[in-house]
Amino acid sequence: MSATFLSEAGWAEAVAKPLAGDASARRYSRLTRGGETAILMEDPEGDTALFARLARHLLSLGLSAPRILAEAPSLLLIEDLGDGLVARLATDPETEKRLYLAATDALIALHRHPAPPDLPRADPARLAAMTDLAFDCYAEGAGQPAPSGTKEACAAAFEAALATHAPETDVMILRDYHAENILWLPDREGAARAGLLDFQDALQGHRAYDLVSLIEDARRDVAPATAEAAIRHYLTATGLPEQPFRAALAVLGAQRNLRILGVFARLAATRGKPHYIDLIPRVWGHLQTDLRHPALANIAALLRDALPAPTPDILQRLKSTCPTP
Repeated sequence: MSATFLSEAGWAEAVAKPLAGDASARRYSRLTRGGETAILMEDPEGDTALFARLARHLLSLGLSAPRILAEAPSLLLIEDLGDGLVARLATDPETEKRLYLAATDALIALHRHPAPPDLPRADPARLAAMTDLAFDCYAEGAGQPAPSGTKEACAAAFEAALATHAPETDVMILRDYHAENILWLPDREGAARAGLLDFQDALQGHRAYDLVSLIEDARRDVAPATAEAAIRHYLTATGLPEQPFRAALAVLGAQRNLRILGVFARLAATRGKPHYIDLIPRVWGHLQTDLRHPALANIAALLRDALPAPTPDILQRLKSTCPTP
């Protein structure tokens, strides 16, 4: 299938080099044809037509999504935006701050426009329901299931907190907006300096969602000064009132981090990816920080004895559930 696709696209003679993938079943290869390069994305389980449509939408806003060069069911040939991942380049405090402010500029620009109306809505009920994985996969996998009814009580409490502090679904949220999905494109201007990847799971959601995804990164430590600079830059550019926005960041951050605990445990248990377990202590730390916000007082009390802390024994137990290759 891919050979025919590449032949029809004029890239049959290209040399392919596999690239690192992500948590999904997607596969990526860099194709080289003379002095040109492109990226082949193979996604047997996903919707490549949706990725192409969203890429074109982002491009229409002046943002740097990859241009679509050719497409077919489960296959895309896309523009190669290079290897300048923010996660690789942010090696010192000043560089990190500059790159994160550029990534924040992309969100500011994105949020000046309404979300595509046909995207599903990440409303309080939907986001609250997503916290179930923390109980079904993390707590169960750790061998310490939560007391009966805790999962449902947590979802109800989160729905109420989100309805109070983050009810809006007026912008496009990319959902996995972090340093390993953002490329630094210094030859471009303004918000286009941030190259956008991995947005095929986008939803209509709250404008704090992607910002907290950026600054509470599961994969790398972000300096507190950088995180604070990104928040203040966003607030200054948008004119939003500070305290309600910070409450939204905390509630959405807690929801995200609770879900990520479960997602990482599930990736280890069902896809044989134990390295995700090594990221759980950082996620747990983000969750504890979020839970200290007054907007989450009742949820913090609910979770205090419901989920085990990721001790070395717990992490080893979660790794032991990985299927043997």
